[in-house]
Amino acid sequence: MKKIYAFDFDGTLTTKDTLIEFIRYAKGSMDLGLGFLRYAHLLVLMKLGLYPNYKAKQKVFAYFFKDTTLDDFNALCKEFAASSKHLLRPNAIEAIDQATKEGSEVLIVSASIDNWVQPFFPQVKVLGTQIEVIDGKLTGRFMTKNCYGQEKVNRILSLHPNRQEFHLTAYGDSRGDREMLAFADESYFKPFR
Repeated sequence: MKKIYAFDFDGTLTTKDTLIEFIRYAKGSMDLGLGFLRYAHLLVLMKLGLYPNYKAKQKVFAYFFKDTTLDDFNALCKEFAASSKHLLRPNAIEAIDQATKEGSEVLIVSASIDNWVQPFFPQVKVLGTQIEVIDGKLTGRFMTKNCYGQEKVNRILSLHPNRQEFHLTAYGDSRGDREMLAFADESYFKPFR
């Protein structure tokens, strides 16, 4: 039976939320603070469950990156990953390396934008939130559903539709991972140390 390991990214493989860290890297701490201040009301409503997570995230993302060229954005993502290896948990890297060495398929299933997740782990498949690009520029909108909650399960099933054909081990650390963890044969609800 095929063995698949599915890892959440933010908080599970990393020590910090990479959306915040990516914006700080790209725009600086001052602009990060001003942008989050502008959308504070939506972020509070989101935390209270009164405003959808994906809508708040998309508004914040659009504020910072709308009209950026895809080439510039991807270059920034690669630079961010190269300079931010310190955000990765060493035990998480070991777990991914071990799963890869034993011949298992490794997936990173994340609500983060896959453009900046993939450069951290170029050897594995990333199922992340994908951004919309028109005429070579980011629109600020997401092309896919935010890869959170049930969408994580949906993404795994889109790659491997026959559930009985694989053994799934999943790692996560937040509310957005619960459906994936419940779907797995083995699950671990905690970040790596």
